[in-house]
Amino acid sequence: MDSDEGYNYEFDEDEECSEEDSGAEEEDEDDDEPDDDNLDLGEVELVEPGLGVGGERDGLLCGETGGGGGSALGPGGGGGGGGGGSGPGHEQEEDYRYEVLTAEQILQHMVECIREVNEVIQNPATITRILLSHFNWDKEKLMERFLLILLQMKQNRANQRIRSAATTLSVLLLLLRYFDGNLEKLFAECHVINPSKKSRTRQMNTRSSAQDMPCQICYLNYPNSYFTGLECGHKFCMQCWSEYLTTKIMEEGMGQTISCPAHGCDILVDDNTVMRLITDSKVKLKYQHLITNSFVECNRLLKWCPAPDCHHVVKVQYPDAKPVRCKCGRQFCFNCGENWHDPVKCKWLKKWIKKCDDDSETSNWIAANTKECPKCHVTIEKDGGCNHMVCRNQNCKAEFCWVCLGPWEPHGSAWYNCNRYNEDDAKAARDAQERSRAALQRYLFYCNRYMNHMQSLRFEHKLYAQVKQKMEEMQQHNMSWIEVQFLKKAVDVLCQCRATLMYTYVFAFYLKKNNQSIIFENNQADLENATEVLSGYLERDISQDSLQDIKQKVQDKYRYCESRRRVLLQHVHEGYEKDLWEYIED
Repeated sequence: MDSDEGYNYEFDEDEECSEEDSGAEEEDEDDDEPDDDNLDLGEVELVEPGLGVGGERDGLLCGETGGGGGSALGPGGGGGGGGGGSGPGHEQEEDYRYEVLTAEQILQHMVECIREVNEVIQNPATITRILLSHFNWDKEKLMERFLLILLQMKQNRANQRIRSAATTLSVLLLLLRYFDGNLEKLFAECHVINPSKKSRTRQMNTRSSAQDMPCQICYLNYPNSYFTGLECGHKFCMQCWSEYLTTKIMEEGMGQTISCPAHGCDILVDDNTVMRLITDSKVKLKYQHLITNSFVECNRLLKWCPAPDCHHVVKVQYPDAKPVRCKCGRQFCFNCGENWHDPVKCKWLKKWIKKCDDDSETSNWIAANTKECPKCHVTIEKDGGCNHMVCRNQNCKAEFCWVCLGPWEPHGSAWYNCNRYNEDDAKAARDAQERSRAALQRYLFYCNRYMNHMQSLRFEHKLYAQVKQKMEEMQQHNMSWIEVQFLKKAVDVLCQCRATLMYTYVFAFYLKKNNQSIIFENNQADLENATEVLSGYLERDISQDSLQDIKQKVQDKYRYCESRRRVLLQHVHEGYEKDLWEYIED
């Protein structure tokens, strides 16, 4: 991406319009005829306030189009790669169309969005970008707010002659020049200066002194020409501006929310100012990425590829938990951004990942293998066979029974067997420990198998290099290139089965036992057994004598694995559709 382009918006018509608006502050334009190019009010659909907020809106968010995969996006052209794009996943996703866009195409898409909004609100492009950012790039919401303000002005403040003539947007904009109270509130919320008042603000804050003056940040004296600032009137030297912007962008990761450095001033820095004052191309590139990232994050039809150092964006026609594949080869779930995880749903995978990452299982281990002192509640681990426990807390020193947690004195000489085991309190304590131990064992059962398939999947990816070598060896034994492709196909199927099996254990962990879960476990066991056999075939050394035999076995087995994987996934999705599954809330 060229760091000097993309934020110096060249909206000639809009800039001319804004200049005319500024000049019209001092002129009487009551008798002006509306321009033919201006949008008629009848062509703008006004949505009632309070309807269609956020994801509930029937219309499209900024940049959302209904075109199919492979359509062009703005001046940057089409995105590439998209089509069906389901990849190795459930067969129902084959119609889920998407396209993969570059960062440059996203930037052009964003600029086109700003241009489209500017045709209605007619502001400088950089101001429009800040307004859109404030509304999370929801252009419908911004234009709705803007036009409702204009209609309110027309209804409440214009005289009867103007109200009867106010049928075009140009007339409403004429009203705006005289009745802009509500619009001032909108600009204040967005932390920008009303563009129609910029010329007056600039005149009030212009310094005519030819003498050197101190910068209010570094307190060094510079000539007046070395100072610059925003429309708020606060001016600082260019060196301080550059360092301030660089720090905000590179160290704090701020893009669209950088404000004036003056104390208490919340006016936001526009894109042209940033590009003009920063000379380092890396900083410019980072700033552009931050702005485009906000555009992507706010658009429910766009998603960054989660692969490290990948700057592609996937664009879909409608958001759903479906698999998409980036040009870099990464396949992920569009809904949650994780690796494609069929058959488990995003909700349960998120809970599983959190369960694996946090300290919940450490707590389970403590609950299963330790107890609290009944007096001071310090955690104690038993390191010997004797049930007579003495708390090591210097302020406690309590003696109690490990089995029943009761005082030790009544136990007499029962050093290894508690004769009070059947009492209610002892039974409750024992049951609580057993439940914790059982929960830990259950978690470890599923977690170990989940991690085992994850580790095996990493090894299977390395298997491609070994298979390539075997394919070359087989070609030396009078087999054609086409004839040896079954090995690569087998490794592809093996990796798909490993990934599916890995996520079946997440699904099974939250699954309650019923007749359907027994069928699922049988399908899982069958697929797992066939996958291990296929993996063993691929790891064998190939000799001339066993060449045809191995080929037949590998082909039969990977076809069987494909079939069993399909059966397992179809059964799970049928359960989703018919609401057959019951879950354990963890």
